Amino acid sequence: MTEKLELLEEHRVFDGTQRKYRHHSETLHCAMTFSLFLPNVEKFPNPSLIWWLSGLTCTDDNFTHKAGAQKKAAELGLALVMPDTSPRGETVADDEAWDLGQGAGFYVNATQQPWNANYQMYDYIVTELTTIVRETLGLTGSESIMGHSMGGHGALVIGLRNPERFHAISAFSPIVNPSDVPWGMKAFDAYLGADKQAWASWDASKLLASHDGKPVPILLDQGTADNFLHVQLQPENLIAPEGYPLKIRMQDGYDHSYYFIASFIDEHLEFHKTYL
Repeated sequence: MTEKLELLEEHRVFDGTQRKYRHHSETLHCAMTFSLFLPNVEKFPNPSLIWWLSGLTCTDDNFTHKAGAQKKAAELGLALVMPDTSPRGETVADDEAWDLGQGAGFYVNATQQPWNANYQMYDYIVTELTTIVRETLGLTGSESIMGHSMGGHGALVIGLRNPERFHAISAFSPIVNPSDVPWGMKAFDAYLGADKQAWASWDASKLLASHDGKPVPILLDQGTADNFLHVQLQPENLIAPEGYPLKIRMQDGYDHSYYFIASFIDEHLEFHKTYL
C-alpha cells in the first residue's frame, strides 16, 4: 500500500509536521487527498489520533489552514487526520447546488443511483483510510473524532456507531438531526432514498436517543449568532439518555465560521486528550 500513497506537501510547524497526501481510493473509485498533522515523533512515538471531519464545500485544507490547531496538538502530543468531504473527479456524480454532490458527501454510504457508485464516505473513513493511517503511516494509538457542521454530523454518527473505537466526540455547529432539517433531508433523499426508516442509522439525534452501548463523551459548541442555528442545526434536538456524558455549550455571539472554531479548538483538543 505504501507505493500507492503520494506525499504532496510537508511543512514544519510548532515542533511537528503538517503533511498532505494523495491516493487512489478503492472504496470511492477516485483519487482522494487527506491531510495529517504529526507532533514531534521523538517526544511522542505513538501519538493518539483525532479525526477531523469538515463541513459543506470544504476540503481537507480548510481545517489545516484556518483552525490553528497545530500548536496545541503539538503540545499535547496529538496527531490529527483530515479527510476530504466527498469523492472527487470528472467521473464522479455531482450537482449544481453547493449542498449536494462533490464537497457534500455527508459521511454516509449512498444506496441510490448515481451516488452509490462513489459516495461511500462512511466506509472510506472507517475502513479504507483507517487502514492507510494504521498500516502505512503506523499510527496505532487511541482515537477520537470531531468535526464542524456537516462534519459535526459525521463525527457524531461515526463516533456513536463505533463506541468501542472512539474514546470521545466533539463538534462545532453540527447538524444533529439531519432527518428533519433542509440540508439533511435533501442529501438523505438523494443518497439514501425516500424511505425515512433508512435514514435513522445516519441521524445522530436518533442514534444517541437509543444508545445503549458504551457511552462516548460528547462536547458540542454552538454559536448563538450562527445564521444556520434555528433552521439547519437545532442542537436542542440532541437529547441523551439520563446520565449520558453530553455537554452542549451555547457560545454567545459566535457564528458558523472558522473564527468560531479557532476560538475554542484548544479546549476541544484538551477535552479529547482527557479521554485518549
